[in-house]
Amino acid sequence: MTGRLLIALLASLACGSAAAQAFPAKPVRIVVGFTPGGGNDVISRLVANNLTAVFGRQFVVENRPGAGGMIAAELVAKSPPDGYTLFLAGVATHGINPNLQKNVPYDPVRDFDPVCLMASAPALLAVHPSLPVRTVKQFIAFAKARPGQLNYASSGHGSSSQLAAELFNSMAGTKIQHVPYKGIGAASTDLLSGQVQVMFNAAAALLVHTRSGRMRALGIGSLQRIPAIPDIPTLSESGVPGYQSGSWYGFVAPAGTPRAIIDRLSRETAAAVRSPEISSKLTAEANLVIGSSPEEFSAHIKGELARIGKVIRDAGIAME
Repeated sequence: MTGRLLIALLASLACGSAAAQAFPAKPVRIVVGFTPGGGNDVISRLVANNLTAVFGRQFVVENRPGAGGMIAAELVAKSPPDGYTLFLAGVATHGINPNLQKNVPYDPVRDFDPVCLMASAPALLAVHPSLPVRTVKQFIAFAKARPGQLNYASSGHGSSSQLAAELFNSMAGTKIQHVPYKGIGAASTDLLSGQVQVMFNAAAALLVHTRSGRMRALGIGSLQRIPAIPDIPTLSESGVPGYQSGSWYGFVAPAGTPRAIIDRLSRETAAAVRSPEISSKLTAEANLVIGSSPEEFSAHIKGELARIGKVIRDAGIAME
């Protein structure tokens, strides 16, 4: 390397470091592709409040719902790569939509720089208490003896709840039929009434019903038990080895954002989700706290794209 090139490289690194130290000089917006109140919105606001205190500048959550998060994802993908616009990426925008939807207006890998995978929300297998089963193995045997006779509710075609159920069908050898609903609220209502018998969904949305006895929790879709619900075994340890499914939440930035800014945002975001205040709230809702590096999050996104694509192809899932 010539002296001139070395000086240019050192100058570039110095500028990047200075930019990261000066960042942020104005408010930062966090775009969420779903309505307020859901898991995506809640974790974004918890972390935004923490980052506001750490950086001394406002981190503002902006909800842009629609098209399964694609409207918001496209908006961020086309935003200036300066660190002042972040996106709350998840299984829908960076796993399901690119594998299922036609003409997705962004590339989940090329158009974003991963910042930090914050947490995951494993899927819970819950059944109506009228079913004479109390374990996953009993449920599998019951379902295999009645192929096509049991129905599972989901929050819609192509939803993470449908994918969790179809992955279970594939791995457990069952044939439980899909009944799609417009949202998890309507699906839960029909499971509570016994119109359908089975559901896979994020545990936080179902625990109030399983604790009241109106639903029965059989297993959780993580590879380790969840601290908030230690008595609920994993599906993997209960007869479906290797089963893993659920939602996840992480910040990404427009591709080309200065690496020094990405690294600083990543460190502070990871520290935020691991802080006692936020981690206690997340774990209480049956989430797993992660706090990854950008490289780890990049590998996760690529792995999810491949895993979810296989589930969709194997189950023949298509948008209707």
